[in-house]
Amino acid sequence: MKSIRRKSGGFTLVEILVTLSVVVVLGLIVYKGGRSLVDTARITQSMANLRSLAVANAGYQADNGVFCPADDQYNMRRWHGARKSGSGKFDPAEGFLAPYLGKSRAVGICPLFKNIVGDEQSFESGTGGYGYNAVYIGGRPGSNFDRSTKLRISERIANVSSPDRTVMFTTTAYARESGLQEYPYCEPPFWDYGGGPSGDKPSPTVNFRANGKALVAWCDGHVTAESNNKDPTHGLNPHQGDSHEFDLGWFGPEENNGYWNPRRP
Repeated sequence: MKSIRRKSGGFTLVEILVTLSVVVVLGLIVYKGGRSLVDTARITQSMANLRSLAVANAGYQADNGVFCPADDQYNMRRWHGARKSGSGKFDPAEGFLAPYLGKSRAVGICPLFKNIVGDEQSFESGTGGYGYNAVYIGGRPGSNFDRSTKLRISERIANVSSPDRTVMFTTTAYARESGLQEYPYCEPPFWDYGGGPSGDKPSPTVNFRANGKALVAWCDGHVTAESNNKDPTHGLNPHQGDSHEFDLGWFGPEENNGYWNPRRP
């Protein structure tokens, strides 16, 4: 009896499907691995930007005896830029920190933020996607301004009891119905009008965009990634932006405004 011999030179349908499946799986592995590397690089760059802001503010403090003020009385100059009219855009090379930010005089742009900002009508500019602890470091509770300079009275390093656990800058954003926009301040869990943390909560602006974490520059200059405490009490803000949808919130303890408050008990 003649043996049945398989013809050579071709592939069965099953073999082709198996090969394609292997190629697809390998492609997904490479894609995810490449995406992970890109995300890691972006997070690293954003942390470097925050560290530069902390160093710049330390330089300002060394020269002036206080940290950089968050803004002036007329809201025309801020830590990140200046504008010529109330409706004008901020020039990022003219902010209070500009002389301490190198040749560019501008805040580095967070590469994570560039990919998620969705509101082209943003009423902020020049922050790079970062926000300042204006209530406690760039200012003091009660928002008092110097009578001669018209600058917000900011905090002294001597009054910061734990610089390594006091917030200076974080990744931030503000949610509107049309998407995310820049926001210059990382608001604390509760407003402080001068008599201590109140029962009033601001719209959250800390953005947890680094793989579910917020990047934080502390007053001693080190930078960390912090997890969202998932505060359930906030939702839609006055601009119909959903803080839960856009991963905005706070981190750490909220009592006495937690890591924001340099004079907490």
